[in-house]
Amino acid sequence: MSELEVTLTCTECGSGIHVHPTSEAENAECDVCQTLNPIKFDENHLSGIVKDCPKCERKDFFKQKDFNRKIGVGLFVLGAVSVPVFILLEIGFPWIYSVFFFMVVLDILLYFLLPLVVVCYKCQTCFRGVENIEDIHGFNHEMNDRIVYSDHDFQGKQLDH
Repeated sequence: MSELEVTLTCTECGSGIHVHPTSEAENAECDVCQTLNPIKFDENHLSGIVKDCPKCERKDFFKQKDFNRKIGVGLFVLGAVSVPVFILLEIGFPWIYSVFFFMVVLDILLYFLLPLVVVCYKCQTCFRGVENIEDIHGFNHEMNDRIVYSDHDFQGKQLDH
């Protein structure tokens, strides 16, 4: 059994706050701006099970690979920019294709090596070491749009058509 780690976003400055669930925790203090962010852990959290969010108390989650999105976008931009640079420098075609080959190999390695995390649709709180991760569905664009833009609450039920 792995220990649940929760990463939430500070409501004041937007910094990440890392906490481990305890029954006594009522607030998580931001290390950057010292703002107290209210949290509410229950028995499920203490045993590594995610059924509701300790920050926004919603029940809608998705799972994804534990990879920083900014780094992913940076790698994509690096790959996209390198091809025109190779063309301007008159570097031959085998080297241009090597950039794409490298990116594909890197993507495959990351896919198989990185663990899954659970994320709250509403507040983007991230959970690592989740015991019931097989019960959580992958990202659903329609659910995300309804939750983010119209504050719809699915009560933990997956949107099916």
